[in-house]
Amino acid sequence: MNDSLIRSIYRRFIRSAIALATVLAVGTAGYHYIGGEHTSFVDALYMTFITIATIGYGEIFDLTGKPGARIFTMVIAFAGIGVTTYIFSTLTAFIVQGDMNKALRRNRMLKRIEKLSGHYIVCGVGRVGSNVAHELAKTNRPYVIIDTNAEQIDAHIERYNDAPYWVGDSSEDDILLRAGVERAAGVFSVTGDDSRNLVITLTAKQLNPGCRVVARCHDISFFSKMSKVGADAIVSPDFTGGMRIVSSMIRPHVVSFLDEMLRSEGDLRVEEIRVAAERAPTTVGAVAPIHRDYVVLAAKVDSQTIFNPPADHPLLPGNVLVVMASPGGRKALEAALG
Repeated sequence: MNDSLIRSIYRRFIRSAIALATVLAVGTAGYHYIGGEHTSFVDALYMTFITIATIGYGEIFDLTGKPGARIFTMVIAFAGIGVTTYIFSTLTAFIVQGDMNKALRRNRMLKRIEKLSGHYIVCGVGRVGSNVAHELAKTNRPYVIIDTNAEQIDAHIERYNDAPYWVGDSSEDDILLRAGVERAAGVFSVTGDDSRNLVITLTAKQLNPGCRVVARCHDISFFSKMSKVGADAIVSPDFTGGMRIVSSMIRPHVVSFLDEMLRSEGDLRVEEIRVAAERAPTTVGAVAPIHRDYVVLAAKVDSQTIFNPPADHPLLPGNVLVVMASPGGRKALEAALG
């Protein structure tokens, strides 16, 4: 339920509570006056309550021969019943609208995901997964996040409120299918549980053998198992973190350069772009002339890497260009390479 709807219902509750308190106060004061000095405030309040609640226990004190008192009772009953009916209708609306909004939001999310193709699925948005999703968002790559913890998803949605998501166990076939795994370019299996990451990898590869799966792994004994079930890359945050600490000590300028690149306003990244199979042979200079949005670093031909390739270097289908590019530059090169 969105914030504006919650605020609207909250205001309605406050108004109705004030109205009910007013009716009770007026009724209590009125009955205390009608009953005279022998009528306590508790009796007057009780008389007001049973009148509003339509309990029908009978009058606390005799109103026979007092037409004004009975008219007052009818007014209190009419006002009190109206206010209580409004309160219950507001409560019903809160429950019904909450369920309806949840169902509508779920349907809208499914329709958005059904339109995605060539996207990425991030399974687990904890400490590692949230950074994965952040990088995908910064580089304008479509993605879907999945997690069993709705609070972790909400934390990411606060930063990227248009991010498609699904709450559920990403090791289940049904959840991955709802995230569009059969149309996905890749799956990040980055939950905090190595066993679950293993199952996610296996499930994703069974549902879409062509997608690339990158798995997170802490226990070294799981490396071979994840490779056997189809993980294309296995990353250990502990190992990577250790290497980063060493690099900060022995090659600080390189680390500083990479950090500045990641924080740059142009969102520069080192990217790889594959020449499409249907693309006619061309050259580096023809598809990637000198441009401020990208810099060609290398060309990869089979297992050979040519650093700083010349403009007349041939590019054949299946070759890969390694470039430093902004998101716009990357998309321009992807379009040029088919």
